[in-house]
Amino acid sequence: MESTTGFAHYWAQGDAVSHTVAYVLLLMSVASWYYILSKAWSSWRIRAGSNALEDFWQAPTLADAIGAMQGLDSEAIYTPMAERAAAAADLSNRPQPGVSLNAATDPGELITRTLRREINRVSARLERGLTLLASVGSTAPFVGLFGTVWGIYHALAAVSASGTVQIDKVAGPVGEALIMTALGLVVAIPAVLAYNAFTRINRVRLAELDGFAHDLHAYLTTGERVGNGERRAAS
Repeated sequence: MESTTGFAHYWAQGDAVSHTVAYVLLLMSVASWYYILSKAWSSWRIRAGSNALEDFWQAPTLADAIGAMQGLDSEAIYTPMAERAAAAADLSNRPQPGVSLNAATDPGELITRTLRREINRVSARLERGLTLLASVGSTAPFVGLFGTVWGIYHALAAVSASGTVQIDKVAGPVGEALIMTALGLVVAIPAVLAYNAFTRINRVRLAELDGFAHDLHAYLTTGERVGNGERRAAS
């Protein structure tokens, strides 16, 4: 016998509004899972390269340190900061007054500005997609609830038009309409959990990056130039 209950029956009996709500929930789910999987993969790669900072400070020269970091920093989180800070340090030591604003800037300020710009770049990259996850987590239940209310309204209107009000005639359509609320929760819960997890992970990563920037700034501003163009800590 053909089933007269369930989501298939609800979909067949639904109108354009019900179908639109279902498509919106599907779109939300696809978008949130795309960011969940992509950011999980990126976070794993960043964690796998967490030894890059240790190898950086174990290298004998700055060039060797950057080269060692490049091999581990597959997500390019720390390497661009070291490269651009080193370039800023070299620029600040060139006797080129008046050539550019960078050349006329105090060396420490130039390095600080470069490091701050890199921290902002990484922060924006790590936070990409979190707004969408937060939006999906907060709005998907209400989108599903709207679909449920709309479905219940049409179910009750159909029962009223039939002229007979029986519990078995009401329970089926109302139960089918409640499926939309369940779908809204199914979409929202993973998005909320992922948002909280990635927020914590990003906080830890940015703390590590800030510490690395502080150490790098101290190294570049208190070092001295040697013959091969590298820097070493001043004794």
